[in-house]
Amino acid sequence: MELEEIHLQLKQLGDSQSLRTRRTLNGPQGVQVTLDNTDYLSFCSNDYLGLANDPRLISAATDALQHYGVGSGASQMITGYSEQHASFEKELAAFLGVERVLLFSSGYLANLGVVSALTTRHSALFSDRLNHASLIDAAKLSDAKHQRYQHRDHLGLGRLLQKSEATNKIILSDGVFSMEGSIAPLAELVALKKEHQALLLIDDAHALGVLGKNGKGCAEQLQIDPEDIDLLIGTFGKAFGSSGAFVAGKHDLLEYVMQKARSLIYTTAAPAVLVAACATSLAIIQNEPARRERLQQNIAYYKILIKHLQHPSLESISSIQSIVLGDNDKVIRLSQALAAEGILVLPIRPPTVPANSARLRITLSSEHTSADIERLVEALRRHL
Repeated sequence: MELEEIHLQLKQLGDSQSLRTRRTLNGPQGVQVTLDNTDYLSFCSNDYLGLANDPRLISAATDALQHYGVGSGASQMITGYSEQHASFEKELAAFLGVERVLLFSSGYLANLGVVSALTTRHSALFSDRLNHASLIDAAKLSDAKHQRYQHRDHLGLGRLLQKSEATNKIILSDGVFSMEGSIAPLAELVALKKEHQALLLIDDAHALGVLGKNGKGCAEQLQIDPEDIDLLIGTFGKAFGSSGAFVAGKHDLLEYVMQKARSLIYTTAAPAVLVAACATSLAIIQNEPARRERLQQNIAYYKILIKHLQHPSLESISSIQSIVLGDNDKVIRLSQALAAEGILVLPIRPPTVPANSARLRITLSSEHTSADIERLVEALRRHL
C-alpha cells in the first residue's frame, strides 16, 4: 500500500469518527483511575473483581520476581516453562474440573494456536457472527472452510452443520460476547456438536471468575457438564487481574495442541511473575465468593436504575452492559459529556461492532459502590 493511500484512509477514518486513539494511564487500574493526568470514575475496565491492584497479587508477583527474575527467556518448549507454570496448570485444571490445562501468553494467541492446530483444508469452522476478533482471525487464518451463523442462532448453525460434508467440524463461540454481554446458548451448542460429531470451542474470557456459583464461567452458570466443552479458552487479563491465557480440555487433545500450536511453540513463555499473580487470583476467586456476590448485586442495581432511560442497556446478566446509540457522533458526544463530569465510559464504534451499532460499553466491577452506579445513571439520564 502506498503512503498516499494510507493518508487517504486515515483521513476517512477521521471524517467518519472512527479513528482510534490511546490515552495514558498514570497509575494502577481500578474503579478510580487517572488518565492523561485527569481523575475519573471508570466504567470501562475488564478488571471485574478488582484484583489488578490487589496487594496479594503484588506480593506474589514480587516474590516470584525475586525467585525467577523478569523474563521467561525462552518458549515453553525450551527453558521458559517453570515449576510455577506447571503447578498453576494443575491447580487451574482441578478448579475447572478438566483433565488438563495449557498456558498461552495471551487469549489472542490461544485462539489462533488452537484453531490452526486442529484444522486442515478439509476442516469446517462454524462461528457466531459476533465472536471476538481473535476467533474471527483464527478462522480466517486457518486453512479450513469458514461459515458464520447469526448471533446465538443455534437453528441456523444446525442447518449449516447438516449441509457440511467435512469430516472435521469445529463450532466456535464466545461464552459471554464481549460487546453485547449476551451468553452463548451452550446447551443447544452441546447438543449440536454431539449430533454432528463436531468439536466445541468456547472462549469464556468474560465469564471466568465472574459467572457460576464458584466462578467457573458459563458452563457452571448454565449447568453444563465441563466435559461437554471440548476446548475451553480463558484469559487472565479480566477477572484474574493479571495477563495471559489458557486452553482446557482432554489430555490427549491438548497434547496434540501443544505439539502443533505455532503460537505456543514459537512464542516466549509468559513470565513466571505473571503466572504467580494468576495463581493468587485463583485462590482469591475460590475463597472469596463475596466478590462475585457484590458484582452481581451491582449488575442488578444498575439494571434497576437504567430501566427507565430512553436507551436501555442490551439484555445481559454479565458485567458488560452496552447502550447502543447507532451513530458514531452521538456515542462520542455522550462519552465526552460523561468525561466532562469525571466519568469514564469510552465509545465503541465499527468495525469493533457491526455497522450502525456504535455504543457505550459500560463494564461493572465488584469494587463499584452503589453511589458510583447512581452517579453514572444520573449522568446518563441528563445526557441521553
